[in-house]
Amino acid sequence: MKKFFLTVAGLAAFGAATSAVAADLPARTYTKAPPMIAAIYDWSGFYIGANGGGGTSRNCWDINNSFGAVQAPAVREGCHDATGAMAGGQIGYRWQSASWVFGIEAQGDWANLKGSNTSQFFLPPAPVNQTKIGALGLFTGQVGYAWSNVLWYVKGGAAVTDNNYKGFIGGVLVDQASETRWGGAVGTGIEVGFAPNWSVGFEYDHLFMGNRNITFTAPGGGFTRTDNIRQDVDTGSVRVNYRWGGPVVSKY
Repeated sequence: MKKFFLTVAGLAAFGAATSAVAADLPARTYTKAPPMIAAIYDWSGFYIGANGGGGTSRNCWDINNSFGAVQAPAVREGCHDATGAMAGGQIGYRWQSASWVFGIEAQGDWANLKGSNTSQFFLPPAPVNQTKIGALGLFTGQVGYAWSNVLWYVKGGAAVTDNNYKGFIGGVLVDQASETRWGGAVGTGIEVGFAPNWSVGFEYDHLFMGNRNITFTAPGGGFTRTDNIRQDVDTGSVRVNYRWGGPVVSKY
């Protein structure tokens, strides 16, 4: 019994000492959780991509010389819309400063924009005038604003179209001409990054191709007429790009 009381007394003394030591320890401190990391999408770097879509071109023909007879003033033969599909690619470079994005780009597309109307100048059987744009290109600068992986931009610069013009009577070719025409372009687009280096977007462009005097010849040679042809082009395309650059920057 004596040993039992000694053991209980020892345990009580040990418990009291432990409580005293615990009371002397400083209170437990809590550290604040680190702030969340915001992922910033970086649009800087070279990129290459593909595009596809469609376009329409407004073409107005004014004849000013018919088989050597000068028409002054020129007489309207008529206007038509040349519509169709286009597909091609683009390559460029962008650099980002804060949320602003600047860039340069070259784009080239195969096209099949075609349309026609019956001439209002010649007596029946009047020729059917046809315009076909077989290719187009853009050389532009860009300014945009980015919300992380979403980029909206405007662009402007030079444009070029490859044109073929033909006149048909009863489905038979009577004269033709071709040209490479330079003009200006403005456009806008929105692009979304869906992977570290990949983005997809939609772009609209308007091409101001101006007026040109076009000389027509018969299939066997020989002058037939000169028309002043005014041309404008509107295009819309879906674009996919792959970029070389730092895709994401972690920032507190």
